[in-house]
Amino acid sequence: MLKKLTLVAALLAAFSAHAIELPDAIKSSKTITVGVVPNYPPLEMKDLKTGELTGFDIELGNAMGKKLGVEIKWTETSFEQFLSSIKTNRLDMIISGFSDLPARQDTASFVDYVRSGVQFFTQASRAAEFKTQAALCGKNVGASRRTSLPGEIKNWSDANCVAKGLAAITVTGTEGSADARTQLRQGRIDAAVQGNETLPYIMSQEPNTYALVGEPMRYTLMGMAMGKDQVVLQKAVVAALDELVKDGTYKRLLDKYQLSNNGVTSFTINAGK
Repeated sequence: MLKKLTLVAALLAAFSAHAIELPDAIKSSKTITVGVVPNYPPLEMKDLKTGELTGFDIELGNAMGKKLGVEIKWTETSFEQFLSSIKTNRLDMIISGFSDLPARQDTASFVDYVRSGVQFFTQASRAAEFKTQAALCGKNVGASRRTSLPGEIKNWSDANCVAKGLAAITVTGTEGSADARTQLRQGRIDAAVQGNETLPYIMSQEPNTYALVGEPMRYTLMGMAMGKDQVVLQKAVVAALDELVKDGTYKRLLDKYQLSNNGVTSFTINAGK
């Protein structure tokens, strides 16, 4: 009886995988090559003991591969090469905490799978100075220059500081979110901005170090990026993610990585604004 049940389960899994149409090249290779930069915990990181890739995106991507009946081949790259790697077909996809922004949609299409809250934070020791976001006016706030966050800070400052006759925020571009936190701890900036999907994990790793300032200034969508002409692959990814919602994997991984507030109710394509 056990053998029969195992065989039935295997057949059902195979049927599910083949029921989702894939591009011919991927069906032939049975591999999807995915770019990642493992420096954005808890979405992607390396296990300090083993050096292996881990995190929400890694587990979600691998689970998606199983639904599609293919292997996910993770390839470490750089943030600067994301879009060019997709455009030149060096990579099939990017799954690496990549924001779906209108300017990027000219080059790639995004299957949106989590949302990111643009969040101010400061040193825990200075939390009393910044009880409200308005206290940031006239202060020095840092964020990774490679992202859209410096622009987000300026837009918020223009609307909430300058428009009300208060001093503008001085925006400092940093070499990444880790550098922003280093500058914050060193007192070189007064506050920083980072996606709220990362902060619960970081605050659990560095207790009593940081304090949030207000609620996220706005939410953006993060997407799995792939070629604009890869319509079949885009639909396959959405279908696989839908299956991961149905079997509970999506929620389980959100809960595991303290991302319950960052999940989405449906998987859209190019819905970032």
